[in-house]
Amino acid sequence: MSLASALKTRDVTELPGKRDEDWRWTDLRGLIRVLPEPSPRFTGDVPAGLFDRLAADHHVLVNGGDARIEVAAGRKSLAALRLVSRGAGAHANRVTITLAAGARLRLLETYESDAGSVSQTTLSITLAEGAALERIVVAQDHEDAITVSQAEVQLAPGADFGQTIAASGARRQRLETRVAHPGGRASLRLDGIYLLADKRHSDQTTVVTHDGLDGTTIQLTKGVVRDQARGVFQGRIIVSEGADRTDARMGHHALILSDRAEVDAKPELEIYADDVSCAHGNTVGALDEDALFYARQRGIPETEARAMLTEAFIGQVVDRIWFEEARNVVRGWATRALGV
Repeated sequence: MSLASALKTRDVTELPGKRDEDWRWTDLRGLIRVLPEPSPRFTGDVPAGLFDRLAADHHVLVNGGDARIEVAAGRKSLAALRLVSRGAGAHANRVTITLAAGARLRLLETYESDAGSVSQTTLSITLAEGAALERIVVAQDHEDAITVSQAEVQLAPGADFGQTIAASGARRQRLETRVAHPGGRASLRLDGIYLLADKRHSDQTTVVTHDGLDGTTIQLTKGVVRDQARGVFQGRIIVSEGADRTDARMGHHALILSDRAEVDAKPELEIYADDVSCAHGNTVGALDEDALFYARQRGIPETEARAMLTEAFIGQVVDRIWFEEARNVVRGWATRALGV
């Protein structure tokens, strides 16, 4: 069951719901009673995107479509990928990204909607030996939109994959990444930020499967929720039998800034090998009152002090973005989303 299959068959019973363990906090079946009509072909102008000025290679899908990004062996590329929804219809996107041996790609990916659309994006990402990709995603959907993005990532030995997802939520928003990790000194970084207000919902779900010796995964997700918003983090790292000398670390930390906001978190490690170094951590709480007190003692007004501490909290994730110009764009986006 999936949103993709439901869009093909027009059958809402195909939607995942709360009885599906991986979807119990992002229930689509209980939310969508009737699927919208398919999105019409869009022929108007699309305003400039968040990352347009940084990239020469642009791929824009409006109300569904297919895109292919390929980087030849030893080459470098910087591409902007925009998944745009116009109107309140339903549609699907399919994106294929392939990096040959030794290729380098910076992928700047955005999700944009202006109404209560329903969209499904499926990404297939393959990195050959020694290839490197940094994927930076900003999901800034309409408050009534329903957006699902599912990326399947296949790494080869020696590959290097870094990802940062920044999300402001929607009626339902799920950004999912599944990685097949071969070991072989391949390196993986999976980071995320969610900044949610009003009644917005955002779900960041990751599954990493280590299947070989000497693999590395580091993961850090931070969220801030207020009003009646709901943040969901599900992270699973699986270390298969024989995947010795795996080094995998996962952290999720969230701030809840109002009594009616909610965070659901489920970090998991499944380890079937002996010689590994794996750890995970999870914290959900309020702003540090001691830090707030010391800031106010130095003459900083309470509202400004709270804003500064919140921005510093998520800044640790932003600072891990390798591409400096994109890092600055994401930092500006976060500042606006926090209202500071």
